[in-house]
Amino acid sequence: MSSVLLPVALFAGLGCGAGTLLTAASKIFAVKTDERAELIAEALPQANCGACGFSGCADYADAIVNRGAECGLCKPGGEKAAKAIGRIMGVEVSASEPQVAFVKCGGNCTVTPHKYIFDGVQSCADCNRFYNGSKLCTSGCLGYGDCVRVCPENAISIIDRVAVVNNARCIGCGLCSKACPNNLISVRRISQKVDVCCSSSEAARMTHLKCPEGCIGCRLCEKNCPTGAITVHNNHAFIDYELCDNCGKCAEVCRTNAVRLIK
Repeated sequence: MSSVLLPVALFAGLGCGAGTLLTAASKIFAVKTDERAELIAEALPQANCGACGFSGCADYADAIVNRGAECGLCKPGGEKAAKAIGRIMGVEVSASEPQVAFVKCGGNCTVTPHKYIFDGVQSCADCNRFYNGSKLCTSGCLGYGDCVRVCPENAISIIDRVAVVNNARCIGCGLCSKACPNNLISVRRISQKVDVCCSSSEAARMTHLKCPEGCIGCRLCEKNCPTGAITVHNNHAFIDYELCDNCGKCAEVCRTNAVRLIK
């Protein structure tokens, strides 16, 4: 009997000793966590889009608690998330205005012809590797839906070979902007009602040949803007959203419909 009990007692003693050591180690080397970080992470939408400037919702929550990050940086969460974070942190938080994506291209099938038929992998990035895309305008939307595939809210669709954003569904995460090989998609405040639906910087004649609705840099919009919000650089009009008051006078004088009032 002793030959059986002795090994059992030995292993039991070793188990108790190991358990005691592990318990002591867990106490000594324990990393203190602030429960506020967990609460903030739960209040965030878990889009993990990186629009806040951090690698994900958990990293942003940790940055708020431990690294002094601002509480209102979550674009998808908007005002709801900002107020929840403010309550957890015990501070007043004013959320920024909701933002949405905007596609700076109006070159659909009716105005911009294709120079070849692309039968490879139906991807904007892949098509762009062949002569800067299949469309005659090499600055425009290729229409193969790379942005559509990364959108977590199904807020983008391809209509007449151009990406179109549904503002009611868009959360402004910016994932579509990162996916676009031509850098056509920007994220701006939802109240912006005037924008330039073109990204070409070619000379006026070439732009007009490739897309009759492209910006030709005529400067009529610039001259007609009462706030100085729209200026022309490299044959292309740009809008300073901070100065623009949505009066629409630039759109009124645009001869090609490149500057438009956005519904």
